[in-house]
Amino acid sequence: MRGDFKNEVIIDFKNDENKKMMQNALTKVKGELGKEYPNIIGGKKGKIVTPIKSINPSHKDDVVGIVENSSVEDAERALEVATEAFKKWRYTKAEERAEYLFKMADIMRRMRYELDAWLVYEVGKSWPEADGDIAEAIDFLDYYAREVIRYGKGGDITPFPGEKPEMWYIPLGVGVSIPPWNFPMSILTGMTAAAFGAGNTVVLKPSSDSPVTGAKFMEIVEEAGVPDGVVNYLPGSGGKIGDILVNSPKTRFITFTGSKAVGLRIVELAAKLSKGQKWIKRVIAEMGGKDTIIVDSETDLDSAVNGVIVAAFGYQGQKCSACSRAIVLDEIYNEFIDKLVQKGKKIKQGPPEDPENFMGAVINERAYRSILEYIEVGKKEGKLVLGGEPAEGDGYYIKPTIITDLNPNARIAQEEIFGPVLAVIPAKDFDDAMDIANGTDYGLTGAVYTNNREKIERAKVEFHVGNLYINRKCTGALVGVHPFGGFNLSGTDTKTGSRDYLLFFLQAKAITEKV
Repeated sequence: MRGDFKNEVIIDFKNDENKKMMQNALTKVKGELGKEYPNIIGGKKGKIVTPIKSINPSHKDDVVGIVENSSVEDAERALEVATEAFKKWRYTKAEERAEYLFKMADIMRRMRYELDAWLVYEVGKSWPEADGDIAEAIDFLDYYAREVIRYGKGGDITPFPGEKPEMWYIPLGVGVSIPPWNFPMSILTGMTAAAFGAGNTVVLKPSSDSPVTGAKFMEIVEEAGVPDGVVNYLPGSGGKIGDILVNSPKTRFITFTGSKAVGLRIVELAAKLSKGQKWIKRVIAEMGGKDTIIVDSETDLDSAVNGVIVAAFGYQGQKCSACSRAIVLDEIYNEFIDKLVQKGKKIKQGPPEDPENFMGAVINERAYRSILEYIEVGKKEGKLVLGGEPAEGDGYYIKPTIITDLNPNARIAQEEIFGPVLAVIPAKDFDDAMDIANGTDYGLTGAVYTNNREKIERAKVEFHVGNLYINRKCTGALVGVHPFGGFNLSGTDTKTGSRDYLLFFLQAKAITEKV
């Protein structure tokens, strides 16, 4: 009997024993780098015909693994296999489906240090960031398993004399999971496990920057005994197979986390009825943000500075929830900048294998070049007070960068950069700060540092974001605690890690029997 859901506790790597276990895991995984991981369709592994190399961003000459650049034919076959598997899987009892998720969570707990190490190498996460990712994946499995059981009991119905009314929740069909590289295990696990836990089958297309993590997920799926064809692993270029997966009449729903441009294209394609299609496709599209922390004059300034630094530069700013804008009231603006810069100068940067390094490298050369281009734009739009250039190392390292005195409509104050670049904007008063905060196309996360109760209550009502935090950083959402998803062009606000999330993967069937 499973008890109530509880979030996983992040490993304390300051503990000598934990530190040694992590170092051992890094050594073990390093010896496994460079292996091949073919696609998996219906439980059968394919062959590496057209390879894609997954590169370690911290040491760009290191190959983490090699996967297949799956073909259009592979994509069509995966959809066919998933369609066939759905015919049986859809009738599997909710308790049995949930048990697979519980088993996967237990396997991840056993493999935790090893999985952490894979994330250090494949996507350049620091030890705490990597473990936070794996902990969240475990949380998703444990949380959604309980929700699968709950929805399996049906919905609440109002009694009516002479009739026996019921409401069942039944699965949709075949879904396509398209997770990002920045949370390569947690988001991948959450969207995929919710889908097949609810009784659907899935074609999983991991990011080409983190396909090995996807392969490790499939090893866990296999060990847990999930039937063949329920989850199919299809690494490959989005441009090559993405449209095929989205457009297919066999596809019932798509879950996506990534850029605004790709998300909007998926929404557009999914809205078009394909020949033979008998349903309206559902889309979850989480598409990033331009997230803001407001620093009021009535606050603990040191706490605000710490929150902004961690939210802006944790994992090199490569989070859709990262603080990319700090809006600071004029009254404390200069003092805040001074403290912020001094704190930023103390950030240790380098290979994430070293636990002393808070920041590592950005994910790939394309991101590296794009971020440096944005920095050059920012230098013209505002005042560079920290960083602004590449950092030392044999990977894609960029120094933590702070640009101040920006107009709210400046490019680097409006466009998502997805890197270690913080825009600081002055505000005349709290009203001005709120107007600036809401003055973007996005609406994902935000935070307000203030001790003024009236301003806190105003922010709760007026700050238009899906996740608002008071007197704490705007990153680090916990499953079940902070249901996650944004407004406006940040996405569909489907609220991952909430009781509502599984509804996306289910349809309600009302049944009434006359008695």
